[in-house]
Amino acid sequence: MSNHKSRLALVTGAAGTLGRAIVRQLVEDGHRVIATDLKAEPMADLVEELGDRVSTLGFDVSDPAAVEEACKRIATEHGPVEILVNNAGILSNNKAVETSPEEWRKVMSVNLDSAFYLSRLVLPAMREAGWGRIVNVCSLGIKTGGLTAGTAYASSKGGMGVLTFSLARETAAQGITVNGVAPGYVLTPMVTEQLTEAQRQELLQDIPVRRFCAAEEVAHLIAYLAGPHAGFITGEIVDINGGLHMD
Repeated sequence: MSNHKSRLALVTGAAGTLGRAIVRQLVEDGHRVIATDLKAEPMADLVEELGDRVSTLGFDVSDPAAVEEACKRIATEHGPVEILVNNAGILSNNKAVETSPEEWRKVMSVNLDSAFYLSRLVLPAMREAGWGRIVNVCSLGIKTGGLTAGTAYASSKGGMGVLTFSLARETAAQGITVNGVAPGYVLTPMVTEQLTEAQRQELLQDIPVRRFCAAEEVAHLIAYLAGPHAGFITGEIVDINGGLHMD
């Protein structure tokens, strides 16, 4: 365990490959973690693996009433959230003409609205404590127009980037940092199942390091931004894409 204070972290989308890696890394760093997803059951193995450092909670992050109820419950049972990782997300590969208004709204509500709902509810306690960390999982698609991702997905992640800047500006003087990470092609089902083998091989030719990103690599970066040594970094979107996009 690191020599810094153990804090309470809330991780959304924790049942997925990246979410699990984030939970594991934060626990390894000595934090207590509330792992959340649509349902708690798929995360039961995390509790078995990591013990009482992890608690699970199932709720719909795109539903503001459900988010409010969950945050009240967390505050009552565990105390104030000091680290928030907005990782919940759904993928849509449809480009503009093929994207229905319903699909647009769903992707926005899960990927972007949820990060806003949660941030606004955890910020008061962070302000009061004079310390807080919010890390938003954005995407390489923000800077590339989506590449293989669809219009709604790229737009939702772009909105998340701007939300990061806005919250960072608003909270910087209060001991709170707000940052994003922009992964490109992490080895999750989005890459392993939703791209064809031909698409994967073509992508690997374009990625200078010639491999996909491991979820653990993103988790380490998030844990660093959530930690004690990143207090002078705020309003930053950190790329982690193997050199596919450089700016």
